[in-house]
Amino acid sequence: MSSSEERKARSFVERHGLWDDAQFEAAASADKCIEERGLEVVRLSFPDQHGILRGKTVLANEAAAAMRNGCSITTTLLAKDTAHKTVFPVFTPGGGFGMAEMEGGGDFLMIADPTTFRVLPWAPRTGWALCDIYFANGKPVPFSTRHLYRRALERLAEAGFDYLAGLEVEFHVFKLEDARLAPADATWPGEAPQVSLLSQGYQYLTETRFDQIEPILEILRREVVALGLPLRSVEIELGPSQCEFTFQPQVGLAPADTMMLFRSAVKQICRRHGYHATFMTRPKLENLMSSGWHLHQSLRERASSANALTPSDDDVLSPLGRHFLAGLLAHARAAAAFTTPTINGYKRYRGYSLAPDRVIWGRDNRGVMIRVLGGGRGDGATRLENRAGEPAANPYLYMASQIVTGLDGMERMLDPGPSADTPYEVTAPLLPKTLEEALGALRADACLAAGFGKDFIDYYLHIKEAEIARYRSEVSEWEQREYFELF
Repeated sequence: MSSSEERKARSFVERHGLWDDAQFEAAASADKCIEERGLEVVRLSFPDQHGILRGKTVLANEAAAAMRNGCSITTTLLAKDTAHKTVFPVFTPGGGFGMAEMEGGGDFLMIADPTTFRVLPWAPRTGWALCDIYFANGKPVPFSTRHLYRRALERLAEAGFDYLAGLEVEFHVFKLEDARLAPADATWPGEAPQVSLLSQGYQYLTETRFDQIEPILEILRREVVALGLPLRSVEIELGPSQCEFTFQPQVGLAPADTMMLFRSAVKQICRRHGYHATFMTRPKLENLMSSGWHLHQSLRERASSANALTPSDDDVLSPLGRHFLAGLLAHARAAAAFTTPTINGYKRYRGYSLAPDRVIWGRDNRGVMIRVLGGGRGDGATRLENRAGEPAANPYLYMASQIVTGLDGMERMLDPGPSADTPYEVTAPLLPKTLEEALGALRADACLAAGFGKDFIDYYLHIKEAEIARYRSEVSEWEQREYFELF
């Protein structure tokens, strides 16, 4: 066989060295699973810039080749805002991105990460795999948020640490009354569905309220566990028809991947059973409460596997942990563009609401932005809980922003200042009141520009500013149509 023939025989993954040994082993296991379980289709999905899964479904007999050689998908998906409207001039030279690979609505390739392969319990004979995206020349697409997060993890690893994160995710589940599928409702974006409550609210963590919503929560619980996600608890929240799922801590890419699959799974499962789930922060329905996403995070020393935030004295954090915390605080206003990326999410930042409204930290205090948890000296469970995030956030950008800004605090040995024991009275910088204000802070933040890359920041700002421009021009219930069904 000639060298050119041999090259053609090797897969795209092999030619460009995209998988490690564990991924090749996982791919072989996926091939075997597809055959033995009689799967008929496999969904290949990638997380877009908004944290929404997009992709294609291939027949089972094509899945092995598609995972190794890629499944083509249009580059214009990366040019869209939350209404799925293209906001870059894709048919001009460089496609509005300054890159030949992105012009003309050409294709890139989805390459499966076979370690994420699983069988979907709610979809008959259906497999699923999360994908990374590459150009035909083997280069990663620079606007891939999973690639960006991986680079942040690699930078943290070079400093000697792994990133651990546990998820607390609040969301709403409603009875779907009218899916708004009349042709007149197919506006762009479509009219929001009409729903009713599953329970009245305010009886926080009461068993009777939980039991009212338990029929659909039981279905969700079973399916989420069947997916292999590390579910820890299922809880009833304060607001009407509001609940919370929490997950055990995971390392590296895993917690962000878990959030991606969890959100998509919940929406799909609920819809199949006649319900509507939304991760929109504050739906425009009477008497509802805002939902948040609390991110529990710590650093693990790669050499010893010890928690690097655990103090060895009577302080609440190790010196390194204090520096990491200080970095989160120093860049919190700019990072809000990633922790709270929707216009709607800023309606949650209110005083005396168990949600933060300013850039402060405190020990076991639910009114602060960063809540420090742990028992002090020697407690291996010491961690930082960022309470600023919204459940619609792209998890790769949310977590990458924590690593990038925390590392800056470590490198500059920043001091977080004293704990805020009266969080709504202390003098401190306020969190942004609007997405526009957060984008302004992001534009001026050199740390995040260096950590994410200026090109990505410019790209992200352009998409978000397009959303704001449409918001200003709308005279209808813009946010409800924009986010209620999407997220």
